[in-house]
Amino acid sequence: MLSDRVLFIDGEALILDKPAGLPVDRPRDRSPSVETMLDELTFGFRRTPLPVHRLDRDTSGCLLLSRNPKAHKRFQQSFEAGEVAKRYLAVLDGVPDEAGGTIELPLKKISTAETGWRMVGHPRGKHAVTHWRVLREHQGRALIEFRPETGRTHQIRVHAAEGLNLPIVGDPVYGQAAATGMLLHAAWLSVVRPNKPPAEAESPLPDRFALAGFGDG
Repeated sequence: MLSDRVLFIDGEALILDKPAGLPVDRPRDRSPSVETMLDELTFGFRRTPLPVHRLDRDTSGCLLLSRNPKAHKRFQQSFEAGEVAKRYLAVLDGVPDEAGGTIELPLKKISTAETGWRMVGHPRGKHAVTHWRVLREHQGRALIEFRPETGRTHQIRVHAAEGLNLPIVGDPVYGQAAATGMLLHAAWLSVVRPNKPPAEAESPLPDRFALAGFGDG
């Protein structure tokens, strides 16, 4: 139940620990999604909360939902203005040459009939910036902290695969699928609010990271 996965809640915000494999929006096949389970998350309010942003189906961790229309608009503006602090953890299929740095790689959406759509680095793409640093290494792989300045679709996944030339372990689009699933986790989220403490939460690493030797990152 999603009601057991709430990390933060007050009168205007709810931060959910989304499990990997659960999409945010309702899929065409009408399989379970966050959208179909919003009734579980009212907690006494008449309105159901609304997701403010999106996490990929295979990405786990902190997902912000608004609990009223005014908060929803304000939170969306914060995301668009780049005022939301986010921290992701990922295991890369290799170890970068450097200990950290910044990736500036514009992203553009492409689509083909054979493979569907994906994002690629492109000079005429949308501005995208991600800061990163190596946290730990294990058996030829690295646990990386990513702090994106922008919030483009698949930004961290493409910046890892093209910016560092090391895809995220288990990424079925930009790398190779793995039994562990994709090892990308939204570990921390903080939204500054006027006259209130930030809406902020941290999500512990899921069990699938332990299977790759990074259980206590």
